[in-house]
Amino acid sequence: MLNIIDLRGRRPSTSELRRALPRGGTDIQAVLPVVAPLVEDVRVNGAKAALDYSEKFDNIRPASVKVPSEVIDAALASLTPQVREALEESIQRVRKVHSEQVPSGHTTTLAPGGTVTEKFLAVERVGLYVPGGNAVYPSSVIMNVVPAQEAGASTMVVASPPQAQFGGWPHPTILAACSLLGVDEVWAVGGGQAIALLAYGDDEAGLEPVDMITGPGNIYVTAAKRLVRSVCGIDSEAGPTEIAILADDTADPVWVAYDLISQAEHDVMAASVLITDSPELAEAVNKEVEARYGVTLNADRVAEALRGQQSGIVLVDDLEMGIQVADAYAAEHLEIHTENSREVAERIRNAGAIFVGGFSPVPLGDYSAGSNHVLPTSGSARYSSGLSTHTFLRAVNIIEYDEAALKEISPTIIALADAEKLPAHGEAIKARFEDLTPE
Repeated sequence: MLNIIDLRGRRPSTSELRRALPRGGTDIQAVLPVVAPLVEDVRVNGAKAALDYSEKFDNIRPASVKVPSEVIDAALASLTPQVREALEESIQRVRKVHSEQVPSGHTTTLAPGGTVTEKFLAVERVGLYVPGGNAVYPSSVIMNVVPAQEAGASTMVVASPPQAQFGGWPHPTILAACSLLGVDEVWAVGGGQAIALLAYGDDEAGLEPVDMITGPGNIYVTAAKRLVRSVCGIDSEAGPTEIAILADDTADPVWVAYDLISQAEHDVMAASVLITDSPELAEAVNKEVEARYGVTLNADRVAEALRGQQSGIVLVDDLEMGIQVADAYAAEHLEIHTENSREVAERIRNAGAIFVGGFSPVPLGDYSAGSNHVLPTSGSARYSSGLSTHTFLRAVNIIEYDEAALKEISPTIIALADAEKLPAHGEAIKARFEDLTPE
């Protein structure tokens, strides 16, 4: 079922691996001409335009963009005790991890009377996008809201698509999760129009724009984020979700098969990749996947994702090569199913999140590990991180020098200013110690 990529008998370079490894991806550039007019329409016409697009794309026009508080309260009241308990436990775990990520400021003394202090300030207002579509994602509410709260964001708004079956409001489980987290501003708007409205706001409709937008979405959401990133900050341009599993002959083929299947059910473009030095494991996993995927609720979606060019089994000569392949692939989620899994995990340089051993599967991280599930995709884990408390913090330097400290360093500044042919920079220093009045 899964395509086989055989790299045995050679040591390909990183450049070769980037061409050989299974990779899907989306062409955001291709949809920009479609999304740009929508973003411009919302920029000019605000909430009315956003509601027009909701009516067109979601087949429902909510009574307002803002979800009434009584609707949010009713959603929480209708939540089953089992789901409420699960959400509360996950919130507690995610909050504990993210609260401990908050950095502390510090002051560096460069000379007597000369200091640089770094302090961290939270983004004031954040917009958190929670997708609809193939599934309901209260977990994404948790993963976006909690780090923003722990960073100290002043206000936040959650935007999620309106649902015709729920009277034009977002899914009740989404609203219930917002309520549990104390988020009382929720907008019933999705897609690119949500991103545009978050960026530009609408004063007449009482919709304040945000300073930063985070959260995953489809290609149209991602394109809209690209278009507004000069207006407000964004977390990343997320592509389809992906899992890579680095495994040897000690791995359980049934567990590996289910983990590949579980990620494939997100989207037909989701990527599921096994990297192994065991042909026997590769064959066993392929058989288990074929035998088991059909029983899941989303079997058709799973099959399309697993058979796509973005998924496959990569055969390597040994674990050393497997680590090289995993680093070149730079998976959003990387599971390690090998002997001495933790030692192998410590050697990995490129991954959004690393799941160590058979009892740390990706679904654990999706919901209740305490880590964040908004992670870099499409190989961007080589240079970027997942969503965290740091995402919502800005480092600001406070420079404070007294007269003696500035005078001591002034020859250095003047020399560099002259070398760069920017003499006024040096004169701004000299003026504090000399009379530069023109004769």
